[in-house]
Amino acid sequence: MKSRIPLIILAAIIIGISLIFINKLASSLAKEEHRKMETWAEATRLLLNDEYSDFIFHIIEQNENIPVIIVDDRDRYISARNFNEPKTNVEQYYEKQIQRLKNTNPPIEIVLDENTSQYIYYDNSNLLKMLEYFPYIQLSIIALFLMLVIWAISTDKRAEQDKLWAGLSKETAHQLGTPISSLMAWNEILKTKIGENDIIISEINKDIERLKIITERFSKIGSIPELSQQNISVITEQAVNYMLNRTSKKITYSVEDSSTEHTCLISTPLFEWVIENICKNAIDAMEGKEGNIDFELFNQEDYLIIEITDSGRGIERNKFKSIFEPGYTTKQRGWGLGLSLAKRIIEEYHNGKIFVKSSELGLGTTFRIELPTIQVEN
Repeated sequence: MKSRIPLIILAAIIIGISLIFINKLASSLAKEEHRKMETWAEATRLLLNDEYSDFIFHIIEQNENIPVIIVDDRDRYISARNFNEPKTNVEQYYEKQIQRLKNTNPPIEIVLDENTSQYIYYDNSNLLKMLEYFPYIQLSIIALFLMLVIWAISTDKRAEQDKLWAGLSKETAHQLGTPISSLMAWNEILKTKIGENDIIISEINKDIERLKIITERFSKIGSIPELSQQNISVITEQAVNYMLNRTSKKITYSVEDSSTEHTCLISTPLFEWVIENICKNAIDAMEGKEGNIDFELFNQEDYLIIEITDSGRGIERNKFKSIFEPGYTTKQRGWGLGLSLAKRIIEEYHNGKIFVKSSELGLGTTFRIELPTIQVEN
């Protein structure tokens, strides 16, 4: 945003200077055209009185830009110049033009004698009309230029962020690879010592598999993930069960599923990551107290809706959007990437939406995920 402010100020200065210059130029040109019309009126008067006829006729012929209509003292059409005159209904055409010109410029009187006067109605020249519209054209061009510049800056910044995300994620996946391999080797040794069926070995196996999934998730960030048809109800239940066994017993989970169409095109590891991130944020918001995390699944038009409601401390309304920005966190430790990754995964990889539906301070928050469903033939 800060990088856009100088551009906006510069554009405002250019527009301001241009408007002042064009207004002065248009005003000067309008005065000049009025003086020309006064001269033209005097020339017409002299010509009608047959004074200096050749010279005056030459002056009149010089007007090739300004539309002019001469009328009598009852506003009846006498003659005109520089109009696209129709072949038929000429008088009716000029009657309409006279009415229009009355609101454009004040008429100029031609006094022929004590009892006779004619009047000249004139329009602005094409050049003056162009000058009047020029500021709006210039404003549109500058606005378009500003939008292109802002778009280019945003795109460049987004590309840089994408590159950083991809590099960080792949490096994390690489760093996790070695200790996971070691854990797998130590686990095999433990199996030979205490047996494969031991509950400890079983839980270690689950955590090793989870670490492998986490590594896979990180490796997918920055590249296009493979999507497949999955039952969201089943995947959500699996993610909840995993969290249930690895979080405090003070946290109560519930899943209410009234959906009828629950097949979506997703990347299972990434979608599970979204569910876990939201749950972890909910747990942090409960600050070690007892609380609930409730899932509700239902269909709405062509979407599967997942609403996740916690009983944490809540979120201020003015932070509903900022919590999804990279680096936003209320914790002393942490990078503030969880919800940012969740938004990226849902909206960029799965063509869905994720947002804070509602929140009340001291009562809790409801997150809403919308995913497009696909019809599965039985």
